[in-house]
Amino acid sequence: MKNPRIYTCQPLNEQQKIILKESAAVHVGRALRMQAGDPLILFNGEGSSFQAHIVESNKKQVIVAIESELPAEEEQSIPIHIGQALSRGERMDWAVQKATELGVDEITPLFTQRCEVKLNAERSAKRVQHWQQIAISASEQCGRNKVPVIHSPVPVEAWMQSQTATLRLVLHHRTTKSLQSHQRPDSVSLLIGPEGGLTAEELLRAEDLGFHATSLGPRVLRTETAPIAALSLIQYLWGDMRETF
Repeated sequence: MKNPRIYTCQPLNEQQKIILKESAAVHVGRALRMQAGDPLILFNGEGSSFQAHIVESNKKQVIVAIESELPAEEEQSIPIHIGQALSRGERMDWAVQKATELGVDEITPLFTQRCEVKLNAERSAKRVQHWQQIAISASEQCGRNKVPVIHSPVPVEAWMQSQTATLRLVLHHRTTKSLQSHQRPDSVSLLIGPEGGLTAEELLRAEDLGFHATSLGPRVLRTETAPIAALSLIQYLWGDMRETF
């Protein structure tokens, strides 16, 4: 079996044994059916990963021996925070998963004027927990040692006012300004509207707060497609995505 990458919220150090927390233990013992002696890689989202192997795996617990720290991965040097309008069904799940794979650092779900999703405090907390687990699973799969932070949903106005990135962008297909018209920033905040787009009022407010209207081309992208396209271009222009041919 290939070394699976497993996230655990526990402190990790070389040459120690740990009992995996419940979620990680269930994943290792029940989902992957790993046994004593099987190798795996552990990470806790702080930037490092560790080669380890299973000492004991049973219905009650999974004990792992940590061997050595692995060479640190190189994350892109530009912190990226996405403000993503809430969408129904699996669209938000898809956006979180793919944004994680493409190196986003933070995601904040947003309530906008055309947003059709309504969440009370209890449902909001459950959804954030669900999205955070999607980000963890995506980080395990794609080889990231850092897990993006999924914040609680907030109104778009509050999110826009809180952003201090050196480059603040709002996607808008009716502008002619592209990403390449900007200099390489130190950090990016990216605002993505709902199905139907942000209202004219919201767009004007975004521009008042320092967001630059930016187009990704002539086609209107779905709300879950927009972050994938935008992050790919940002990573190619200024981040860690490179041609290999």
